[in-house]
Amino acid sequence: MPYERDNIHSLSPYEPGEQPQTDKVVKLNTNENPYPPTRQVMEAIAGVGADALRRYPPPMATPFRYAAAQMHDLEPDQVIATNGGDELLRLAVAVFCDPAGEDGRGGIGQTLPTYSLYDVLARIHDTPIVRVPLEEDWSIPQDFAKRLNNAGCRLAWVVNPHAPSGRFESSDRLRQIAADFNGVLLVDEAYVDFARHDASDLVRGEDAMDNVLLLRTLSKGYSLAGLRFGYGLGSRDLIAALDKARDSYNTDILAQAAAVAALASRKDAAATWTKVVDERRRVGDELARLGWWVWPSDCNFILAKPRENGPGAMETYESLKRDGIFVRYFDQDRLEDKLRITLGTPEQNDALLRALTARG
Repeated sequence: MPYERDNIHSLSPYEPGEQPQTDKVVKLNTNENPYPPTRQVMEAIAGVGADALRRYPPPMATPFRYAAAQMHDLEPDQVIATNGGDELLRLAVAVFCDPAGEDGRGGIGQTLPTYSLYDVLARIHDTPIVRVPLEEDWSIPQDFAKRLNNAGCRLAWVVNPHAPSGRFESSDRLRQIAADFNGVLLVDEAYVDFARHDASDLVRGEDAMDNVLLLRTLSKGYSLAGLRFGYGLGSRDLIAALDKARDSYNTDILAQAAAVAALASRKDAAATWTKVVDERRRVGDELARLGWWVWPSDCNFILAKPRENGPGAMETYESLKRDGIFVRYFDQDRLEDKLRITLGTPEQNDALLRALTARG
């Protein structure tokens, strides 16, 4: 007999992109930065000695909080360090949402489609979910906040730039949503390093919103997906509430050292963002030349639909995989005829384009 709770017994876990156990592939399926971390990051990791490993790390990652606060022009108590951005998402559900009650209120609001981990985290917590379909152009409906308020949602999360479409919403639009929403708006800025600008003005200065929480990660822009380090920015009250539920010593000493070095070498990391954005433009243009439909993107990936009268998305995905080229296919409504393609190095992107050209 199962011993887990009913909602866990029936849970379908999050399905990450495939991680081939070989380097002899062109891996364009999990939105990793194709370039290595900065020299300063590698030196910081190498500089962590045995005595530092013997001891517990700073429990609140205080050096990182100070570094992040300085970079974002905030106070250290407006920053929380987490074990990847995903831990911040989990904390937000635990802190701000109620498990399912008789009235089905107190839950989470999100767009459809969105980052698929959101659903899994909500189901683990057994909290209600309200899904609001995006418009045809992937924009957030004007009545988004109203619909969430009517459903009694306590938390809403919005990926901006959006995954998997790559669409970017302005800070003014996000501010409007936050002002109209009766709960906490978590803006997931996992891909913001590749975007035209961020939404940090929502949590800074006299016009700061006390119900906005920004999620940042070092996985994409700083080439540290294997390190698992993220952080949140928000009002002192929001951060203090999250800290109550945070695991003790939730980020290790290697990760903290690397994270501080990553922010200190942000200028060097940003050089890779420029390369990715340049490739985003080039690959998009080349796919369009091949007859594909490509949506505008502010991320390190593009969403594209194969040309009509040619192989479909799933067929193309499977044939590329056989050739050792991995892209992402989603078997779900509005995405089943599209592929999400991470931007790699020029050489990796050329291999993809050659393979697609050969298929006609």
